[in-house]
Amino acid sequence: MSKPTSDVLLDRLLELHPKLIDLSLDRLYRVLDALGNPHRKLPPVFHVAGTNGKGSLIAYMRRALIAAGYRVHVYTSPHLVRFHERIEINGKAIDEPDLADLLDECERANGGEPITFFEITTAAAFLAFSREPADIVLLETGLGGRLDATNVIDQPLLTAITPIGLDHQHFLGDTIEAIAGEKAGIIKPGVPLVIGPQPAAALAVMEDRAGDLGSPTIVRDRDFFVQTHGDELVYRDASATWSLPLPRLPGTHQVDNGATAIACLRHLKGFSVSQDDVAIGLRDVEWPARLQQLPGGYLATLAGPGVELWLDGGHNPSAGQALADVCRHWGDRPLDLVVGMMITKDPAGFARPLAPFVRRAVCLSIPGEKNTLPGEEAADILNYVGIDARIGTGIEDAIRDLAQDGPSRILLCGSLYLAGRVLAADEAKEVSTSPS
Repeated sequence: MSKPTSDVLLDRLLELHPKLIDLSLDRLYRVLDALGNPHRKLPPVFHVAGTNGKGSLIAYMRRALIAAGYRVHVYTSPHLVRFHERIEINGKAIDEPDLADLLDECERANGGEPITFFEITTAAAFLAFSREPADIVLLETGLGGRLDATNVIDQPLLTAITPIGLDHQHFLGDTIEAIAGEKAGIIKPGVPLVIGPQPAAALAVMEDRAGDLGSPTIVRDRDFFVQTHGDELVYRDASATWSLPLPRLPGTHQVDNGATAIACLRHLKGFSVSQDDVAIGLRDVEWPARLQQLPGGYLATLAGPGVELWLDGGHNPSAGQALADVCRHWGDRPLDLVVGMMITKDPAGFARPLAPFVRRAVCLSIPGEKNTLPGEEAADILNYVGIDARIGTGIEDAIRDLAQDGPSRILLCGSLYLAGRVLAADEAKEVSTSPS
């Protein structure tokens, strides 16, 4: 009998717990123990939490560390097109045979007991990382921090917290302070913590927690600083001033993410990453669906000449504000949106900052996502915040519809799940026009 594929195994693992999210560490510790505790056999670990910017920060660090000659494992979530993207072994997405074997091993170790999808797939990532030599693991939390499945690492080399905002309130709390407290759960005794730009209330929570644990803090605008001058990013801390290229990823928020990544690289004990390596990290970074232009592919051909297609997976009010900061400089042609969001998000909070810059929008149900916000609800909410919005039937039709009136920009946004569908469609040269 042939071995099951990773897709078959992943579908089975989704059925092991009635809830997709159930924050706890007990189930994961049980499986890790059955697997021989691979989380205690990893290379040095860098661990990052935050509401926005975690993945971009890891992407900059990954590229700079590889440029410096280090072997790097990476764990991020969610994936965009294929699950394999989440587990990167020495610079490459995990191979299908290896992933299928790991998932099968974890499924057998679990013995049919309740466990969430993220917990058991995190166990698979740790198992993979424990068996392949590397110099460092870059580890991103899935949700929160204190009870996130990645938070079984007792002694990381360095931790970081990127900007905090309101997101996942059902799980993390309704205030900035509560959410910051959950994110601060990754802080470990004596382990240095890099803190990116934060609301004052969030910063206070993080510094209090770090103080209680004796963890040194490296804080933006106190211990490291960033400015831009023309095409340069100027990073400064107590011992260096570096003039570097602006990040390849556009937006002022990416300058912030890049600066936090540099601070992290400069505080990785035992690692030597030069200014030139960091420049490569900023200039050559690849991180799809973060204000990514889609030129020359199937969807761009569909849109026609004079229409720029852009893609972004941001999905909360902070991400909406970051996009608005970019859109205010896009005044040379009309801006239209294709929006798809999950039902757990805040469409009004996301869309309100964008309203002054948008001509019109088409709202979709995200194909294949049972927790999608219905397109008609999204359109009602966008109309409420001042965007001329209507319901669409699919990605392809929405682009055709919006592209009819000549030169414009179309920004597809609102969810990483929508972004994944868009990228898959562009690769496959076909798009489903059926709502979910």
